[in-house]
Amino acid sequence: MAELATIARPYAEALFKVAQQGDLKSWSGQVEALANVAADRQLRAFADNPKTLPAQVFDVLTAAANQPLDPLMQNFLRLVIDNGRLAALPEIIGQFHALVNASSGVSDAKIFSAYPLDQAQLTNVVSALEKRFGRKLVATVEVEPELIGGIRVVVGDEALDTSVKARLERMKAALTA
Repeated sequence: MAELATIARPYAEALFKVAQQGDLKSWSGQVEALANVAADRQLRAFADNPKTLPAQVFDVLTAAANQPLDPLMQNFLRLVIDNGRLAALPEIIGQFHALVNASSGVSDAKIFSAYPLDQAQLTNVVSALEKRFGRKLVATVEVEPELIGGIRVVVGDEALDTSVKARLERMKAALTA
């Protein structure tokens, strides 16, 4: 969805510039609350109904966020709703999050593991990955039993696959070549 990313970019950049002037952590929390709400299908159906007024959509969004929103955040949300860009809100939030990470020298790391990792294992894996990728990482773990063993890591557009499944696929390719 390149079009959605193109639509979201100026909104995310504007939101980031405003957030930098205040408490970036507080703004990130507000953005996360809105991200959780914006992902709800029933809310999107309500917002897409032509009989629904923008003020009603705003009221439902802010109530569902269940968090006090900064007046500038409220203005931003009204702007997104009034311009009919609510469908782009998840992408806006994703790009905002990427800008926050870039400014603080941090990257998101998605770790796929065949088995759940305890805190000690996760700490060891993250420290090794930080050395490998050369930057601070904020990791989230997702269990994928089909990996059989090992892990697969995605950091931005880089991937590292040390899973048993990947090794077996490489062996299969080598044997059939």
